[in-house]
Amino acid sequence: MAKATMGRSRFKIQRRLGVELPGLGKAGALERRPYGPGQHGMARKKLSDFTVRLMEKQKVVFNYGLRERQLVNAVKKAKRVKGQAWVDVLIIALESRLDNVVFRANWAPSAIGARQLVSHGHILVNGKKVNIASYEVQPNDVIEISDKGAKSGNYLQAKARPRISASPACLLIEKAGEKEKIKMVAKPLSDDIPFAFEKRLVTEYYWKVK
Repeated sequence: MAKATMGRSRFKIQRRLGVELPGLGKAGALERRPYGPGQHGMARKKLSDFTVRLMEKQKVVFNYGLRERQLVNAVKKAKRVKGQAWVDVLIIALESRLDNVVFRANWAPSAIGARQLVSHGHILVNGKKVNIASYEVQPNDVIEISDKGAKSGNYLQAKARPRISASPACLLIEKAGEKEKIKMVAKPLSDDIPFAFEKRLVTEYYWKVK
């Protein structure tokens, strides 16, 4: 029952935000009901500027499975980088997270599933176990999954029903015996974010954060 409830919740989140979020691992939320949840979901409402910006920010929170404090800290770090729009720096950093790389390679059915693989010690980077989901993968890093991880429900579910149709070009996925290995061949691009996204709205939402 709890699992079914979680699934319905993930549907509602996507319907409320009006976009499919691959990281939630629940596809098809907008296929039959392309409107918000609840009895007033089909009613057209005029949203305030703040609400529009908030919803855009929430896409990032839910897709990458972050808490608000984690995202704010990531924004602060991105703003310290000079010579590039901070929102692009933010997206590249989020796409470089180890849990996200594992998810984008279709090794887990959702961002949460990928985080579990990492936190349970099933992921190796350059031959060493890394159990920190926010670890930032760098170009030329090679990611592998342990034998135990390759038998886990998360991995097997993702292989049977891939959530991502195509991995970003920055990831090279190759066979490694009966398993796979991932090599990050370049930094992700800010356009690699896997859902419709208005950078300007997030920039405006966090303009006071320093």
